[in-house]
Amino acid sequence: MLKSMTAYARQQQQATWGSLIWELRSVNHRYLEITIRLPEELRELEPQLRELIGKRLKRGKVECNLRFKANEELSDTLQINEAAAKALLHACHQLEGQMMNAARLNPLEILNWPGIIKPQETDLRAVKNATLDLLSVSLDDLVATREREGERINTMLQSRHHLISELSQRIATQRPAIQEKMRNKLRSRLNELNLEPDNGRLEQELVYLAQKQDIDEELDRLNAHLKEVDEVLQRQEPVGRRLDFLMQELNREANTLGAKASDVDTSGASVELKVLIEQMREQIQNVE
Repeated sequence: MLKSMTAYARQQQQATWGSLIWELRSVNHRYLEITIRLPEELRELEPQLRELIGKRLKRGKVECNLRFKANEELSDTLQINEAAAKALLHACHQLEGQMMNAARLNPLEILNWPGIIKPQETDLRAVKNATLDLLSVSLDDLVATREREGERINTMLQSRHHLISELSQRIATQRPAIQEKMRNKLRSRLNELNLEPDNGRLEQELVYLAQKQDIDEELDRLNAHLKEVDEVLQRQEPVGRRLDFLMQELNREANTLGAKASDVDTSGASVELKVLIEQMREQIQNVE
């Protein structure tokens, strides 16, 4: 199954500890290049995240952005370090016994003492687990999008593949008529010059011209490459690089056909071949 390298996915999760949002973008690239942007408190997850992405994607430039927002209601709740507060009050009572007319303790002053109020901490274990799970869901969405785009590309490639096969067959079918036309043209030139040809010499020249303009080998290689393309399109693995190589080989044969062409029809068919191959190549640049 073909997969495109261009896709976008966004997944969000809300929980008691806050919210997470994963945004994934991927575009075509020669290899797999992963860029991950994380909040500082979740930075240690990066190796696990890269491993998870690498298992699902094989090629493409992938940008992964994670946004984490802690629950503001939890952050507004004050937690008192009771042990520290009791120790401080005990020390204050001891001092009051040694002081004359000691002022009554102000609770606000106690709260301002360092260590009395504990900072509210989010349970990062739950957040980390949710981060990994949500990335898996986001990757499912991204891969599904790449597969849908891959189906569209596959349809286009199959259509061009069919047209190239038809052109190849048409060129092969026209070869005998073109060779006979070349033979008649040479005889007509000799008649115009009122020359009596040496039949043996004439046949040698015709054989030489036929060999010089022979494109059977190129057509055979072209059809072999087309067969390989058809086989590769059926594979269930990443095939973008293989298809790109086959497009280079197809284009090479089309160029040789054009160079050897001795008639307008074959020359025009060569141009059509190169146009179709280029259309395929442009789409294959985006195949994983």
